[in-house]
Amino acid sequence: MSKDISELEEKLNKEKGIYTDFQNDMTYSEYLHLDSILSSQKRLSGHHDEMLFIIIHQVSELWMKLLLHELTSAIQAIQEDKLQAAFKMLARVTKIQTQIIQAWDVLSTLTPAEYLEFRDKLGQSSGFQSFQYRQIEFALGYKTKHILKIYEKDTKLYEQLEKAYNAPSIYDVAIHSLAKAGFDLNPNMVNRDYSVTYGGDETVAMAWKEVYQNVDKYWNLYQLAEKLVDVEDWLQQWRFRHMKTVERIIGFKKGTGGSSGVNYLRQVLDHRFFPELWDLRTSL
Repeated sequence: MSKDISELEEKLNKEKGIYTDFQNDMTYSEYLHLDSILSSQKRLSGHHDEMLFIIIHQVSELWMKLLLHELTSAIQAIQEDKLQAAFKMLARVTKIQTQIIQAWDVLSTLTPAEYLEFRDKLGQSSGFQSFQYRQIEFALGYKTKHILKIYEKDTKLYEQLEKAYNAPSIYDVAIHSLAKAGFDLNPNMVNRDYSVTYGGDETVAMAWKEVYQNVDKYWNLYQLAEKLVDVEDWLQQWRFRHMKTVERIIGFKKGTGGSSGVNYLRQVLDHRFFPELWDLRTSL
């Protein structure tokens, strides 16, 4: 072992180009603002496992920030008919989703007895109030007006969420792409109220079915559809892991934010963001 360490030290000593003088230059820590990030884990209970609880949620919020960055850019790219760029962004979204899903595996190491030691310190705060998660739902087309009331405390945030609530979702702009390709769609679907959750339309279903029956002719639209299915598939897996982790830790207790907890999480599993893309698998 000592021989291996000596060899490693010798190799490092030969790395004469390694920069060590940062008196006048930016460091890695400064670039990433690590002083701010690593000092943001403030336990209210002093319990050992509260650190796990805080970090898992903070990390998930960081991943959601990147997910939103990619998703909103993908929406814009589709609107501008830059589908190849959108495909790359949506592929990255699904990879980000796998990271968020795996976070539940770490949190599930928290036992019910351990969580009860600090749960009361959370007050009414809850992941249910995550504004970034609401933005993701809005960007995917699931619009819930009453949820906005949660954010009235912060005027700037409320305005930001209201704007996202009224904006077209990624499925809306995908439907616009179908119209641009010449498909005869219901005008009410192309120019609709984006604040209303999309519920499906026969003309949209027929258009997507034709895309899948003529893949070579509509290759870009076909790829777009499959990227959207990937995103929804992973989101539903995230929702399922969330539900099972909550059930594992608190059973069927109410959530700290007042929701019904597991029962609420089970209900949202039934919602489909892009219904025609799932239905056509049966109708093809």
